[in-house]
Amino acid sequence: MKGGKGKSSLSKQAEETNLKKKKQIVSKESKAKKPIASRGKKEKKDPNKPKRPPTPFFVFLEEFRKTFVAENPHVKAVAAVGKAGGDKWKTLSDAEKAPYVAKANAKKVEYEKSMKAYSAKQDKASDDAEEGSDANEESEEEEEDDD
Repeated sequence: MKGGKGKSSLSKQAEETNLKKKKQIVSKESKAKKPIASRGKKEKKDPNKPKRPPTPFFVFLEEFRKTFVAENPHVKAVAAVGKAGGDKWKTLSDAEKAPYVAKANAKKVEYEKSMKAYSAKQDKASDDAEEGSDANEESEEEEEDDD
C-alpha cells in the first residue's frame, strides 16, 4: 500500500492555522453585532391618560363574576372564574350579548371623548413648551447681535 498512516505533519499544521483564522473571523463578527436593547428602557406610561374601554366580554365578565362567586364561594382561583365565564359567553346568543355590546359601545364613546380632551391638553402643553424654547433662542440671538 502506498501512502502513510495519516496526514503529514505539514497538513496538520495547515489545518490548525486555518481553524485559528476561522475562529478569529467568527469572534470579530460576533463583536461587530449590535447589542440587544435592554428591556428596562420602556417609556413610562402617563398616569393621566384615560384607560381603554372594556370589550363586551369584559363587561359581561364583571356581572358574571359576581354571580359566580355567590354561587361558588369555595372556588378561589381566578382562572376558574375566567374559564367558566368564557364558556358561558360562548353559549350566549347574539340577542343575549346585545346589552353587553351596548354598554361596551357607550364606554367606548366616553373613552373617545376623554381621549380627545387628553390629546388636546397634550398638544397645548407641547405648544407652550415650543413657544418657550423659541423665545429663548430669540433672546440669545439678540444678545449675540449686541456684542
